Amino acid sequence: MDSQIYGYGFLLPILLLSLLTFTSSALPENPSTTTAAAAQINSNSVLVALLDSHYTELSELVEKALLLQTLEEAVTNHNITIFAPRNEALERYLDPEFKRFLLEPRNLKSLQNLLLFHMIPTRIESKNWPFHHTSLCHEKVLLKENKNGEKTVGNARVIKSDDIIRPDGIIHGIERLLVPKSVQQDFNARRSLRATSAVIPEGAPEIDPRTHRLKKPAPPVPVGAPPILPIFDALAPGPSLAPAPAPGPGGPHHHFDGESQVKDFIQTLLHYGGYNEMADILVNLTSLASEMGRLVSEGYVLTVLAPNDEAMAKLTTDQLSEPGAPEQIMYYHLIPEYQTEESMYNSVRRFGKVKYDTLRLPHKVAAEEADGSVKFGQGEGSAYLFDPDIYTDGRISVQGIDGVLFPVEEKEVTPKAAPVSNIVSKPRRGRLMEVACTMLGAVGQDSHFSGCH
Repeated sequence: MDSQIYGYGFLLPILLLSLLTFTSSALPENPSTTTAAAAQINSNSVLVALLDSHYTELSELVEKALLLQTLEEAVTNHNITIFAPRNEALERYLDPEFKRFLLEPRNLKSLQNLLLFHMIPTRIESKNWPFHHTSLCHEKVLLKENKNGEKTVGNARVIKSDDIIRPDGIIHGIERLLVPKSVQQDFNARRSLRATSAVIPEGAPEIDPRTHRLKKPAPPVPVGAPPILPIFDALAPGPSLAPAPAPGPGGPHHHFDGESQVKDFIQTLLHYGGYNEMADILVNLTSLASEMGRLVSEGYVLTVLAPNDEAMAKLTTDQLSEPGAPEQIMYYHLIPEYQTEESMYNSVRRFGKVKYDTLRLPHKVAAEEADGSVKFGQGEGSAYLFDPDIYTDGRISVQGIDGVLFPVEEKEVTPKAAPVSNIVSKPRRGRLMEVACTMLGAVGQDSHFSGCH
């Protein structure tokens, strides 16, 4: 008996020492590890039930909003109540623009507030319903119950009370999404900002150096008035550059739908018959159709002298294969005025001979009265007004002619002249030769220059 007591007393200090050693080795070195361990949730948590429930749309939003850690801490500290909208409320019945707003990365805070508005840091069962509570986003949520026992949360009806019950929380199913006032205000502010048109930048006011006063701005152009700039300044890089690149977008006026009007007159040419080659060059071989549409949209008017297919068939391959030749030919047939058969005939009858500006600057096309009609050009390169007023809409006028017009110095004199590819360059070289011989003759050196003989 004494020996047993003595033996137990001998082992007791050894057991206490071993226990202290084990306890000290089990303690963590970092106290934050204890907090993290305490914040972990078990498989029976309401948060795990939410992620595994049939409220898949809500659980996906919780993950996208990066709220898992926040909810874990809330569940660890106290019970929570979650009002979960059904999937149809988020898939079909949610405004697409509002949903797009919530999913934008810059609006992450609004999405988090929206989801936390559906969660209350206390346990609310169906038996103790009508209360005012503050959600996890610190905004109040109103819970009501009418005489028929129907429960509501804000403006949403509860369709499944006590749907999921767990020791640390409860989930109620509701019919629609709850939107707090702060999120609605953010959405309205963003939508108003997007709807506001950008302010047109204005330059600094100019000061007249003579009077040291502000220069008065030009008076505004009324809607529908002709443009202030000449049409040659509005052309895409211009007829001097060939082939011209596709024009850029039009200017700020856009009082007229030039693109539709150009399509309309080209369709009229095709239905009229006999002008398919002209339409093909405008649409497929050049970018002039789109450029004409841009000019008409800016308020300019055009008269098109359209050679018929019989006249276009006389053009040689060399004439059309020169770089920029189709553009140059067509520019010479575009008059930056609105003329009809009556107006042109009255002009030539009254003034005898009229010269119209063309978009092929600085060349003009001459018109005169002949045989009761209007003849364009001179000599063998002339063309008659053959099909008058094919298309007239107040902005574009199309007049059919029976020949292709060329400027005077580029006109082929005889059929046996030099190749057509040199028609443009040879007259220019002749003028330069004449000037060079004149200058050399003035200094007495023309005999040494063979080109002068």
